[in-house]
Amino acid sequence: MGLGVVYGQDNTHVDRFFEQYFRFKPTEGTAAGLHQYDTLLENPSTANRKAQIEFLRAAEKEFAAEPESIDRDLLLTHIRGDLLDIEQVRMWEKNPDDYTSNMTNAVFLLMSRTFAPPEARLKSVIAREKLMPAVLETARENLKNPPRIYTEVAIEQMPGIVGFFERDVPAAFAKVTDAALLKEFGEANEHAVEALRAYEKWLKTDLLARSHGDFRLGAELYAKKLEYNEMVTTPLDELLKEGYEDMRRNQRTFQEVAAKVDAKKTPMEIMAELAHDHPMPGGLLDAFRNTLGGLRDFIDAHHIVTIPSQVLPIVEETPPFMRALTSASMDTPGPYESVAKEAFFNVTLPEPGWSKEAVEEHMEGFNRGTVVSTAVHEVYPGHYTQFLWVKQAPSKVRKLFGCGSNAEGWAHYTEQMMLDEGYGNGDPKLRLGQLQDALLRNARYIVGIEMHTGKMTFEQAADFFVKEGYQSRVNAVRETKRGTSDPTYLVYTLGKLQIMQLRADYRKKMGAAFRLQEFHDAFLKQGFPPVALVRRALLGE
Repeated sequence: MGLGVVYGQDNTHVDRFFEQYFRFKPTEGTAAGLHQYDTLLENPSTANRKAQIEFLRAAEKEFAAEPESIDRDLLLTHIRGDLLDIEQVRMWEKNPDDYTSNMTNAVFLLMSRTFAPPEARLKSVIAREKLMPAVLETARENLKNPPRIYTEVAIEQMPGIVGFFERDVPAAFAKVTDAALLKEFGEANEHAVEALRAYEKWLKTDLLARSHGDFRLGAELYAKKLEYNEMVTTPLDELLKEGYEDMRRNQRTFQEVAAKVDAKKTPMEIMAELAHDHPMPGGLLDAFRNTLGGLRDFIDAHHIVTIPSQVLPIVEETPPFMRALTSASMDTPGPYESVAKEAFFNVTLPEPGWSKEAVEEHMEGFNRGTVVSTAVHEVYPGHYTQFLWVKQAPSKVRKLFGCGSNAEGWAHYTEQMMLDEGYGNGDPKLRLGQLQDALLRNARYIVGIEMHTGKMTFEQAADFFVKEGYQSRVNAVRETKRGTSDPTYLVYTLGKLQIMQLRADYRKKMGAAFRLQEFHDAFLKQGFPPVALVRRALLGE
């Protein structure tokens, strides 16, 4: 059970695997900073899907024959997770939004970072846009009786996606002066918009009426996803028990802290007051910008973790194609991005057409406490800090492959850890914001399992987010929508609990020599594989 082989840059069969892997997933290649894939787009045809399965099966057989090691096991679990998604989860025949959001992301990645001159990147945009009409035609062939909620979300996303291609893409290349290139782009972009509008019409007039599918995975498939994606084999009933215990613990702490703010009011009354303590929509991005510097200073002064770069991320509005299902996110440069270093902290602002009530409910999710908690989660020392470390991971495998329970677990863990270490000087309002975010993740944990094993309806899940997760109704519905297509979004709480257990075990191992910064650096140095593999590296298990 030793560490075994580390697959480095010069490992031929690993290089060969990734070269072929990204031909099936070229957008992931672009995101990783491997720009030889920039002119390709995911091909959802039956023939390509069969070829992908054959490739993954052959790779699984090859790597399974090798000696056990962290890299080999990470490759195997990722390959098996991909096969499970293609052959059994089958989102390619269930989720119409996957097609449009993925192709939008494929173009957005070419726009958002200046890794090459605008003319070169525009040529790649043109190449991808020319492939889009055929992808959408194949989508029509693939989609079989999707769940109604999936089609509704796809329709909800379409105006933002169409607007992205109509306005945002041309604006991103406004400085290009090559007339012939601009003419070619104009034609490709127009055809892409036409294909998207036709797809939107088809969703509304055809697919929606025959969207009667079940989004639930069922217990067996859900457990397999956890095993392959997160290397977690704990029975679902035990996981659910642990999730409820952590939620009740956070609720009790919330009540205790709320009493410090005003003992005469109930926790719900305190929370309602805190919800109104938020920036105006026009000042939200600046509120986040103003928080980041203080976080960085605290981390350095208190020896929390090493931050490998001095470059701050760019705080900006969430791209249109991501707004329906996320309130904030981090978009970091890939581990092999050698030119463009920009990282983007995306925050979802209210839409111009929303009612006053909808705007207020949305902004309640960005109260003073949750602004800090979100900035910690997404940037310092959460996602942004972790992915700065990924460039230093010990192998190509660990630079390119990881899992949600590590990445999201780390970011969620840091929210509590920073306050535990003294950030905010014990301000109870900051602690309540952190706890509210923790309860949101607790609710995701429980709802994901309960909905997909048939023990909770969509409506019951939304109510659960409000009652137990302390969320507004608007956010509760959005979170429940997300859970239908992101079933294992329990990874936040799951990973946090795993990391806290690992820290306790590592502290026991190190005794008086334990240092928090040394533990955090050692954790991040591994990349972002399943925590079970990090345990092997740090504890020798």
